Amino acid sequence: MKILVTKNKEEASKNAFELLQTDIINGAQVLGLATGSSPLGLYQKMTSSSVDYSNLISINLDEYVGLKPTDPQSYHYFMEHHLFAQKPFAKSFIPDGSNPNADEVINHYNQILATYPIDTQILGIGNNGHIGFNEPGTPFNSQTHQVKLTPTTINANARFFTSSNDVPTEAYTMGIGSILQANHIILLAFGKPKADAINKMINGKITTRVPASALQKHPNVTVILDEQAASKLA
Repeated sequence: MKILVTKNKEEASKNAFELLQTDIINGAQVLGLATGSSPLGLYQKMTSSSVDYSNLISINLDEYVGLKPTDPQSYHYFMEHHLFAQKPFAKSFIPDGSNPNADEVINHYNQILATYPIDTQILGIGNNGHIGFNEPGTPFNSQTHQVKLTPTTINANARFFTSSNDVPTEAYTMGIGSILQANHIILLAFGKPKADAINKMINGKITTRVPASALQKHPNVTVILDEQAASKLA
């Protein structure tokens, strides 16, 4: 696991963009993408660049259950607003949160992942150590599944909604086993609230209590942090 500690989010996003570009130059065709605040700086670098992504494929980690793609709080909307409208891909896949048939969504997404193996996966990390929406206790061999979000995750995401009561309580997410299939994983984390999870991910035991600790088992992970997120590392 390679650890890059940067001065701030701007510098970290620049490093992530450069790593992503290197992967693309070296043949990466399928990008696994994340939502939330952590990858926003990277997406800003991508949209302001002259790079053409129209021959690449993107596969997102997750989506809330119960939200239509047009809902401003959906991850479909997030990706369209922050990346795809400016930089379209050849194909972009996000779980269909509006489909109440969980088996159908899960089977379809697992087939997409089998058809388009991910070359480079972008990740953030939750304060409780989750990656994607894989909450503590999720098996490391999990594939796409429907998950009930923990109160910690719901509270963390409430800032994006008018009220915490509006935050969906379930999501479809790519599983930890699927994430670990990526050739290269780039994880971004910023701010002191992430410091404990980062320390446990890197220095702690490999345990399902800290889902991100599974990344210790992967041969090619780059973790890009600001100084606050790295503050508990020895």
